[in-house]
Amino acid sequence: MLSLFLRDTRLGLRAGGGVLIGILFFLAVIAVVPFGVGPDLKLLARIGPAMLWIGALLATLLGLDRLFQADRDDGSLDLLIMASDRHILALTVLVKCLAHWSTCVLPLVIASPLLGLFMNMEPAAIGATTLTLLVGTPAITLIGAVGAAVAVALPRGGLLVSVIILPLTIPVLIFGVSAAYGAVEDPAPFVAPFLILVAITLFFAVIGPLAAAAALKSSAD
Repeated sequence: MLSLFLRDTRLGLRAGGGVLIGILFFLAVIAVVPFGVGPDLKLLARIGPAMLWIGALLATLLGLDRLFQADRDDGSLDLLIMASDRHILALTVLVKCLAHWSTCVLPLVIASPLLGLFMNMEPAAIGATTLTLLVGTPAITLIGAVGAAVAVALPRGGLLVSVIILPLTIPVLIFGVSAAYGAVEDPAPFVAPFLILVAITLFFAVIGPLAAAAALKSSAD
């Protein structure tokens, strides 16, 4: 599993500048917000956590269709499916999700404090938003693994992956933004939505790989 993680990490870093594309897309989303809402600094600070979450969500969706694509192209995906039962295949999917998150999504989380400064956010809001992104974005990757497994056999499944998983990521977005706002707005709680966000990530850490493994098995059949 460690060899698989290191292999997928190397492939993710080599895959046509996917990391850089994700960060540039994230930056582009945040950069155009002031042009749309105007130069009101208080308004930008108020909507900053939500915009960082939306930008990170959309940037994460960009590379999810490539989660199993390289393995399908070189034939290793068929070997993994035939040589493993469903539980071992689910563990393999989990390792691949961790490698994908480390190479494509973690840089977005690291870049989010700098982009928070562009939105005139307070340090507490930047810290809370970064923490919620760190905890919540793995859930998006795990959900995306299911969509990528469903669409892996299709020649152009990138758009289909986004259509399938986007509705499923709405709870992650809601509780991530709620926790970020709870850290800076006095009446709003932080701990409750943050713990729910953690629970969602842990839930999909179990369900996501199993569902993706089942989808991969079905596509092979």
